[in-house]
Amino acid sequence: MDWQTTADAMPARIVSEARALTMAGRAPATGAWREGDPVGDRRFVTIGDLPLESGETLPGVRIAYEQWGTLSPRADNAILVLHALTGDSHVIGPAGPGHPSAGWWPGVVGPGLPIDTDRYFVVAPNVLGGCQGSTGPASLAPDGSEWGARLPFLTIRDQVSAQLAFAERLGISRFAAVVGGSMGAMHVLEWAIMAPDAVERIAVLAAPAAATADQVALNSVQIEAVRADPAFRGGDYYDAPDGEGPTRGLALARRMAMLNYRTAAELNSRFERSWQSGLDPLGGGGRFAVESYLDFHGNKFTRRFDANSYVVLTQAMNSHDVGRGRGGVASALARVTAASLVLGIDSDRYFPLDGQVEIAAALGRSAHGPDPVMLHSEYGHDAFLIEHAAVGEALRTLLAA
Repeated sequence: MDWQTTADAMPARIVSEARALTMAGRAPATGAWREGDPVGDRRFVTIGDLPLESGETLPGVRIAYEQWGTLSPRADNAILVLHALTGDSHVIGPAGPGHPSAGWWPGVVGPGLPIDTDRYFVVAPNVLGGCQGSTGPASLAPDGSEWGARLPFLTIRDQVSAQLAFAERLGISRFAAVVGGSMGAMHVLEWAIMAPDAVERIAVLAAPAAATADQVALNSVQIEAVRADPAFRGGDYYDAPDGEGPTRGLALARRMAMLNYRTAAELNSRFERSWQSGLDPLGGGGRFAVESYLDFHGNKFTRRFDANSYVVLTQAMNSHDVGRGRGGVASALARVTAASLVLGIDSDRYFPLDGQVEIAAALGRSAHGPDPVMLHSEYGHDAFLIEHAAVGEALRTLLAA
Protein backbone atom coordinates (compact mmCIF):
# COMPACT_ATOMS: atom_id res chain seq x y z
CA MET A 1 0.00 0.00 0.00
CA ASP A 2 2.21 2.73 -1.23
CA TRP A 3 2.43 5.74 -3.44
CA GLN A 4 1.41 5.74 -7.06
CA THR A 5 3.38 8.63 -8.46
CA THR A 6 6.97 9.73 -8.42
CA ALA A 7 5.94 13.07 -6.94
CA ASP A 8 4.00 11.42 -4.13
CA ALA A 9 6.83 9.01 -3.36
CA MET A 10 9.46 11.69 -3.05
CA PRO A 11 10.69 12.73 0.39
CA ALA A 12 8.15 14.64 2.42
CA ARG A 13 8.27 18.40 2.03
CA ILE A 14 6.25 21.39 3.12
CA VAL A 15 3.34 22.11 0.80
CA SER A 16 3.50 25.65 -0.50
CA GLU A 17 0.37 27.74 -0.86
CA ALA A 18 0.85 27.58 -4.64
CA ARG A 19 0.91 23.78 -4.56
CA ALA A 20 -2.12 23.70 -2.31
CA LEU A 21 -4.04 25.82 -4.82
CA THR A 22 -3.56 23.10 -7.44
CA MET A 23 -6.07 21.04 -5.45
CA ALA A 24 -8.63 23.84 -5.40
CA GLY A 25 -12.02 23.06 -6.88
CA ARG A 26 -14.39 20.20 -6.34
CA ALA A 27 -13.07 16.68 -6.69
CA PRO A 28 -15.00 14.27 -8.91
CA ALA A 29 -17.11 11.55 -7.29
CA THR A 30 -14.47 9.06 -8.43
CA GLY A 31 -10.96 9.33 -9.78
CA ALA A 32 -11.41 6.09 -11.73
CA TRP A 33 -10.69 5.84 -15.42
CA ARG A 34 -14.06 5.56 -17.14
CA GLU A 35 -15.21 4.47 -20.58
CA GLY A 36 -14.86 7.44 -22.90
CA ASP A 37 -11.87 8.89 -21.04
CA PRO A 38 -8.60 9.25 -22.98
CA VAL A 39 -6.95 5.85 -23.30
CA GLY A 40 -3.40 7.16 -23.01
CA ASP A 41 -0.85 4.34 -23.19
CA ARG A 42 -3.29 1.65 -22.05
CA ARG A 43 -4.03 -1.51 -23.94
CA PHE A 44 -6.85 -3.90 -23.11
CA VAL A 45 -7.33 -7.67 -23.06
CA THR A 46 -10.61 -9.42 -22.31
CA ILE A 47 -10.06 -12.68 -20.46
CA GLY A 48 -13.73 -13.63 -20.11
CA ASP A 49 -15.49 -15.09 -17.08
CA LEU A 50 -13.28 -15.63 -14.03
CA PRO A 51 -14.09 -18.20 -11.31
CA LEU A 52 -13.30 -16.80 -7.88
CA GLU A 53 -12.23 -18.41 -4.60
CA SER A 54 -15.63 -17.49 -3.14
CA GLY A 55 -17.37 -19.77 -5.61
CA GLU A 56 -18.77 -16.85 -7.57
CA THR A 57 -17.84 -16.06 -11.16
CA LEU A 58 -16.95 -12.55 -12.30
CA PRO A 59 -18.20 -12.19 -15.88
CA GLY A 60 -16.49 -10.53 -18.82
CA VAL A 61 -13.26 -9.58 -17.07
CA ARG A 62 -11.04 -7.07 -18.84
CA ILE A 63 -7.44 -6.23 -17.96
CA ALA A 64 -5.85 -2.89 -18.81
CA TYR A 65 -2.09 -2.90 -19.22
CA GLU A 66 0.93 -1.11 -20.65
CA GLN A 67 4.02 -2.52 -22.29
CA TRP A 68 7.54 -1.49 -23.24
CA GLY A 69 10.23 -3.16 -25.31
CA THR A 70 9.91 -6.01 -27.79
CA LEU A 71 8.96 -9.62 -27.12
CA SER A 72 11.64 -11.96 -28.47
CA PRO A 73 10.74 -14.58 -31.11
CA ARG A 74 11.00 -17.25 -28.40
CA ALA A 75 8.93 -15.13 -25.97
CA ASP A 76 11.61 -15.68 -23.32
CA ASN A 77 12.46 -12.08 -22.36
CA ALA A 78 9.23 -10.96 -20.71
CA ILE A 79 9.15 -9.31 -17.27
CA LEU A 80 5.90 -8.79 -15.42
CA VAL A 81 5.79 -5.74 -13.14
CA LEU A 82 2.98 -5.78 -10.57
CA HIS A 83 1.91 -2.60 -8.81
CA ALA A 84 0.97 -1.83 -5.24
CA LEU A 85 -2.44 -0.93 -3.83
CA THR A 86 -2.77 2.57 -5.25
CA GLY A 87 -0.65 2.03 -8.34
CA ASP A 88 -1.66 1.13 -11.87
CA SER A 89 -0.17 0.12 -15.20
CA HIS A 90 1.57 3.47 -15.79
CA VAL A 91 4.99 2.37 -14.56
CA ILE A 92 6.89 4.84 -16.71
CA GLY A 93 5.94 7.71 -18.95
CA PRO A 94 4.77 11.29 -18.53
CA ALA A 95 1.49 12.53 -17.20
CA GLY A 96 -0.96 13.43 -19.93
CA PRO A 97 -4.35 12.54 -21.37
CA GLY A 98 -5.52 9.37 -19.63
CA HIS A 99 -2.70 9.48 -17.08
CA PRO A 100 -3.14 12.08 -14.32
CA SER A 101 0.39 11.53 -13.06
CA ALA A 102 3.76 10.40 -14.35
CA GLY A 103 4.89 6.80 -14.02
CA TRP A 104 5.74 5.49 -10.56
CA TRP A 105 9.08 3.67 -11.18
CA PRO A 106 11.06 5.77 -13.67
CA GLY A 107 14.43 5.11 -12.04
CA VAL A 108 14.07 1.34 -12.29
CA VAL A 109 12.29 0.58 -15.59
CA GLY A 110 13.46 1.98 -18.91
CA PRO A 111 16.25 1.88 -21.50
CA GLY A 112 19.55 0.98 -19.86
CA LEU A 113 17.98 0.82 -16.38
CA PRO A 114 17.89 -2.29 -14.14
CA ILE A 115 14.71 -3.50 -15.83
CA ASP A 116 16.06 -2.65 -19.24
CA THR A 117 13.37 -2.12 -21.85
CA ASP A 118 16.02 -2.39 -24.60
CA ARG A 119 16.59 -5.98 -23.50
CA TYR A 120 13.32 -7.07 -21.91
CA PHE A 121 9.68 -6.96 -22.91
CA VAL A 122 8.10 -5.37 -19.86
CA VAL A 123 4.39 -5.60 -19.22
CA ALA A 124 2.38 -4.12 -16.35
CA PRO A 125 -1.34 -4.84 -15.84
CA ASN A 126 -3.74 -2.84 -13.70
CA VAL A 127 -4.90 -5.20 -10.96
CA LEU A 128 -8.33 -6.81 -11.02
CA GLY A 129 -10.53 -4.66 -8.76
CA GLY A 130 -8.50 -1.56 -9.55
CA CYS A 131 -9.78 1.65 -11.06
CA GLN A 132 -7.56 2.41 -14.02
CA GLY A 133 -9.07 0.31 -16.79
CA SER A 134 -9.22 -3.25 -15.46
CA THR A 135 -12.54 -4.64 -14.28
CA GLY A 136 -13.35 -3.12 -10.91
CA PRO A 137 -16.12 -1.42 -8.97
CA ALA A 138 -16.28 1.56 -11.37
CA SER A 139 -16.68 -0.78 -14.37
CA LEU A 140 -20.09 -1.49 -15.81
CA ALA A 141 -21.74 -4.73 -14.73
CA PRO A 142 -23.87 -6.75 -17.17
CA ASP A 143 -26.93 -4.71 -16.17
CA GLY A 144 -25.31 -1.52 -17.46
CA SER A 145 -24.70 0.05 -14.05
CA GLU A 146 -21.43 0.28 -12.18
CA TRP A 147 -20.54 -2.74 -10.09
CA GLY A 148 -19.97 -0.56 -7.04
CA ALA A 149 -20.17 -2.54 -3.82
CA ARG A 150 -21.82 -5.42 -5.73
CA LEU A 151 -18.44 -6.50 -7.10
CA PRO A 152 -17.72 -9.96 -5.68
CA PHE A 153 -15.10 -10.25 -2.94
CA LEU A 154 -11.63 -10.62 -4.46
CA THR A 155 -8.56 -12.25 -2.96
CA ILE A 156 -4.92 -11.94 -3.91
CA ARG A 157 -5.22 -15.38 -5.50
CA ASP A 158 -8.21 -14.28 -7.58
CA GLN A 159 -6.17 -11.36 -8.87
CA VAL A 160 -3.30 -13.66 -9.79
CA SER A 161 -5.72 -16.00 -11.58
CA ALA A 162 -6.73 -13.01 -13.69
CA GLN A 163 -3.06 -12.19 -14.35
CA LEU A 164 -2.37 -15.76 -15.41
CA ALA A 165 -5.24 -15.63 -17.89
CA PHE A 166 -3.97 -12.26 -19.09
CA ALA A 167 -0.47 -13.66 -19.71
CA GLU A 168 -1.98 -16.55 -21.66
CA ARG A 169 -3.82 -14.07 -23.91
CA LEU A 170 -0.50 -12.33 -24.58
CA GLY A 171 1.10 -15.65 -25.54
CA ILE A 172 3.59 -15.63 -22.66
CA SER A 173 3.94 -19.00 -20.97
CA ARG A 174 7.00 -18.18 -18.86
CA PHE A 175 8.30 -14.88 -17.51
CA ALA A 176 12.00 -14.18 -17.12
CA ALA A 177 10.98 -12.40 -13.92
CA VAL A 178 7.90 -11.35 -12.00
CA VAL A 179 8.55 -8.26 -9.91
CA GLY A 180 6.42 -6.37 -7.40
CA GLY A 181 6.41 -4.37 -4.21
CA SER A 182 3.93 -4.29 -1.32
CA MET A 183 0.61 -5.64 -2.64
CA GLY A 184 2.39 -6.38 -5.91
CA ALA A 185 4.86 -8.56 -4.00
CA MET A 186 1.94 -10.52 -2.56
CA HIS A 187 0.95 -11.28 -6.15
CA VAL A 188 4.55 -12.25 -6.95
CA LEU A 189 4.55 -14.88 -4.20
CA GLU A 190 1.27 -16.33 -5.42
CA TRP A 191 2.60 -16.49 -8.99
CA ALA A 192 5.58 -18.52 -7.78
CA ILE A 193 3.33 -20.92 -5.87
CA MET A 194 0.33 -21.16 -8.19
CA ALA A 195 2.29 -21.36 -11.44
CA PRO A 196 5.92 -22.33 -10.71
CA ASP A 197 6.60 -23.34 -14.31
CA ALA A 198 5.62 -19.86 -15.50
CA VAL A 199 8.19 -17.99 -13.41
CA GLU A 200 11.97 -18.08 -13.82
CA ARG A 201 12.78 -15.39 -11.23
CA ILE A 202 10.83 -13.45 -8.62
CA ALA A 203 11.44 -10.18 -6.81
CA VAL A 204 9.51 -9.78 -3.57
CA LEU A 205 9.89 -6.20 -2.32
CA ALA A 206 8.61 -5.11 1.09
CA ALA A 207 5.82 -7.60 1.73
CA PRO A 208 5.12 -10.47 4.17
CA ALA A 209 4.11 -14.06 3.47
CA ALA A 210 0.81 -13.39 5.24
CA ALA A 211 -0.94 -10.26 6.47
CA THR A 212 -0.66 -10.07 10.25
CA ALA A 213 -3.37 -9.08 12.72
CA ASP A 214 -1.68 -5.70 13.14
CA GLN A 215 -1.69 -5.09 9.39
CA VAL A 216 -5.32 -6.17 9.06
CA ALA A 217 -6.20 -3.82 11.90
CA LEU A 218 -4.47 -0.89 10.21
CA ASN A 219 -6.29 -1.69 6.99
CA SER A 220 -9.65 -2.07 8.71
CA VAL A 221 -9.73 1.48 10.07
CA GLN A 222 -9.03 2.81 6.58
CA ILE A 223 -11.90 0.79 5.15
CA GLU A 224 -14.18 2.11 7.88
CA ALA A 225 -13.08 5.69 7.15
CA VAL A 226 -14.26 5.27 3.56
CA ARG A 227 -17.53 3.56 4.46
CA ALA A 228 -18.35 6.06 7.24
CA ASP A 229 -18.45 8.97 4.79
CA PRO A 230 -22.19 9.70 4.27
CA ALA A 231 -21.43 10.42 0.62
CA PHE A 232 -20.24 6.82 0.18
CA ARG A 233 -23.91 5.81 0.00
CA GLY A 234 -23.14 2.12 0.42
CA GLY A 235 -20.85 2.27 -2.61
CA ASP A 236 -23.48 3.74 -4.96
CA TYR A 237 -22.10 7.23 -5.62
CA TYR A 238 -21.03 7.26 -9.25
CA ASP A 239 -23.80 9.64 -10.31
CA ALA A 240 -22.89 12.20 -7.63
CA PRO A 241 -21.92 15.69 -8.88
CA ASP A 242 -18.37 16.92 -8.42
CA GLY A 243 -17.75 17.67 -4.77
CA GLU A 244 -20.46 15.33 -3.53
CA GLY A 245 -18.67 11.98 -3.73
CA PRO A 246 -17.02 10.12 -0.81
CA THR A 247 -13.85 12.17 -1.05
CA ARG A 248 -13.63 13.04 2.64
CA GLY A 249 -13.62 9.40 3.68
CA LEU A 250 -11.17 8.39 0.95
CA ALA A 251 -8.83 11.29 1.78
CA LEU A 252 -8.95 10.38 5.47
CA ALA A 253 -8.07 6.76 4.67
CA ARG A 254 -5.17 8.02 2.60
CA ARG A 255 -3.90 10.19 5.45
CA MET A 256 -3.98 7.18 7.77
CA ALA A 257 -2.11 5.07 5.24
CA MET A 258 0.57 7.68 4.73
CA LEU A 259 1.50 7.44 8.38
CA ASN A 260 2.14 3.73 7.87
CA TYR A 261 4.22 4.25 4.74
CA ARG A 262 6.62 6.89 6.04
CA THR A 263 8.57 7.18 9.32
CA ALA A 264 8.35 9.35 12.40
CA ALA A 265 12.00 10.33 11.90
CA GLU A 266 11.38 11.67 8.41
CA LEU A 267 8.27 13.64 9.35
CA ASN A 268 9.86 15.03 12.49
CA SER A 269 13.05 16.12 10.74
CA ARG A 270 11.31 17.70 7.75
CA PHE A 271 8.37 19.43 9.42
CA GLU A 272 9.27 19.74 13.11
CA ARG A 273 6.57 22.04 14.57
CA SER A 274 6.54 24.48 11.67
CA TRP A 275 3.39 26.30 10.66
CA GLN A 276 1.84 26.15 7.22
CA SER A 277 1.31 29.91 7.14
CA GLY A 278 1.63 32.95 9.37
CA LEU A 279 -1.50 31.94 11.26
CA ASP A 280 -0.90 30.32 14.65
CA PRO A 281 -2.24 26.71 14.72
CA LEU A 282 -2.74 27.03 18.49
CA GLY A 283 -6.14 28.66 18.37
CA GLY A 284 -5.27 31.23 15.72
CA GLY A 285 -6.92 29.45 12.80
CA GLY A 286 -3.67 28.15 11.34
CA ARG A 287 -2.37 24.67 10.68
CA PHE A 288 0.85 22.82 11.30
CA ALA A 289 2.81 22.16 8.13
CA VAL A 290 2.53 18.40 8.57
CA GLU A 291 -1.27 18.69 8.71
CA SER A 292 -1.27 20.60 5.45
CA TYR A 293 1.02 17.98 3.93
CA LEU A 294 -1.40 15.19 4.81
CA ASP A 295 -4.38 17.22 3.60
CA PHE A 296 -2.73 17.98 0.27
CA HIS A 297 -1.87 14.38 -0.51
CA GLY A 298 -5.23 13.09 0.73
CA ASN A 299 -7.05 15.52 -1.54
CA LYS A 300 -4.74 14.77 -4.45
CA PHE A 301 -5.42 11.07 -4.06
CA THR A 302 -9.18 11.50 -4.44
CA ARG A 303 -8.63 12.87 -7.94
CA ARG A 304 -7.01 9.69 -9.22
CA PHE A 305 -8.54 6.84 -7.23
CA ASP A 306 -11.90 5.29 -6.49
CA ALA A 307 -13.33 4.77 -3.01
CA ASN A 308 -14.86 1.37 -3.80
CA SER A 309 -11.59 0.16 -5.31
CA TYR A 310 -9.76 1.24 -2.17
CA VAL A 311 -12.07 -0.98 -0.12
CA VAL A 312 -11.88 -3.92 -2.54
CA LEU A 313 -8.10 -3.89 -2.82
CA THR A 314 -7.50 -3.36 0.89
CA GLN A 315 -9.75 -6.33 1.64
CA ALA A 316 -7.79 -8.38 -0.89
CA MET A 317 -4.59 -7.52 0.94
CA ASN A 318 -6.20 -8.70 4.18
CA SER A 319 -6.83 -12.06 2.46
CA HIS A 320 -3.11 -12.53 1.82
CA ASP A 321 -1.72 -15.71 3.36
CA VAL A 322 0.34 -17.98 1.14
CA GLY A 323 -0.07 -20.76 3.69
CA ARG A 324 -3.88 -20.74 3.65
CA GLY A 325 -5.04 -24.20 2.59
CA ARG A 326 -1.47 -25.27 1.83
CA GLY A 327 -0.28 -26.56 5.18
CA GLY A 328 1.15 -23.27 6.40
CA VAL A 329 3.58 -20.64 5.15
CA ALA A 330 6.70 -22.82 5.20
CA SER A 331 4.99 -25.58 3.25
CA ALA A 332 3.70 -23.11 0.67
CA LEU A 333 7.04 -21.39 0.18
CA ALA A 334 8.73 -24.77 -0.25
CA ARG A 335 6.85 -25.04 -3.55
CA VAL A 336 8.70 -22.07 -5.02
CA THR A 337 11.28 -23.10 -7.62
CA ALA A 338 12.14 -19.68 -9.06
CA ALA A 339 15.38 -17.84 -8.36
CA SER A 340 14.48 -15.15 -5.86
CA LEU A 341 15.18 -11.70 -4.53
CA VAL A 342 13.60 -10.75 -1.22
CA LEU A 343 14.09 -7.13 -0.17
CA GLY A 344 13.07 -5.54 3.12
CA ILE A 345 13.39 -2.02 4.51
CA ASP A 346 14.84 -1.47 7.97
CA SER A 347 12.49 1.47 8.69
CA ASP A 348 9.30 -0.12 7.33
CA ARG A 349 6.64 0.10 10.03
CA TYR A 350 3.85 -1.22 7.81
CA PHE A 351 5.46 -4.47 6.62
CA PRO A 352 8.39 -4.87 9.04
CA LEU A 353 11.56 -6.70 8.11
CA ASP A 354 10.64 -9.89 9.99
CA GLY A 355 8.15 -10.70 7.23
CA GLN A 356 10.90 -10.67 4.61
CA VAL A 357 13.22 -12.63 6.91
CA GLU A 358 10.63 -15.41 7.02
CA ILE A 359 10.27 -15.49 3.25
CA ALA A 360 13.97 -15.39 2.44
CA ALA A 361 14.78 -18.18 4.88
CA ALA A 362 12.25 -20.47 3.22
CA LEU A 363 13.26 -19.99 -0.42
CA GLY A 364 15.83 -22.37 -1.81
CA ARG A 365 17.17 -20.43 -4.83
CA SER A 366 17.93 -17.03 -3.39
CA ALA A 367 20.18 -14.67 -5.37
CA HIS A 368 21.58 -13.32 -2.07
CA GLY A 369 21.60 -16.13 0.48
CA PRO A 370 19.18 -17.00 3.32
CA ASP A 371 18.76 -13.43 4.54
CA PRO A 372 16.82 -10.72 2.72
CA VAL A 373 18.52 -7.77 1.10
CA MET A 374 18.06 -5.06 3.71
CA LEU A 375 17.57 -1.54 2.45
CA HIS A 376 18.64 1.16 4.91
CA SER A 377 16.37 4.16 4.43
CA GLU A 378 14.64 6.90 6.38
CA TYR A 379 11.62 6.69 4.09
CA GLY A 380 9.94 3.60 5.52
CA HIS A 381 7.72 1.40 3.40
CA ASP A 382 7.86 3.80 0.46
CA ALA A 383 11.62 3.36 0.16
CA PHE A 384 11.30 0.73 -2.55
CA LEU A 385 9.79 3.46 -4.74
CA ILE A 386 12.29 6.13 -3.73
CA GLU A 387 15.68 4.42 -3.35
CA HIS A 388 16.09 3.63 -7.04
CA ALA A 389 19.83 2.96 -6.96
CA ALA A 390 19.72 0.38 -4.16
CA VAL A 391 16.60 -1.36 -5.46
CA GLY A 392 18.01 -1.33 -8.98
CA GLU A 393 21.27 -2.92 -7.87
CA ALA A 394 19.38 -5.75 -6.19
CA LEU A 395 17.26 -6.30 -9.29
CA ARG A 396 20.34 -6.40 -11.53
CA THR A 397 21.77 -9.15 -9.32
CA LEU A 398 18.57 -11.15 -9.62
CA LEU A 399 18.31 -10.76 -13.39
CA ALA A 400 21.92 -11.90 -13.74
CA ALA A 401 21.21 -15.07 -11.74
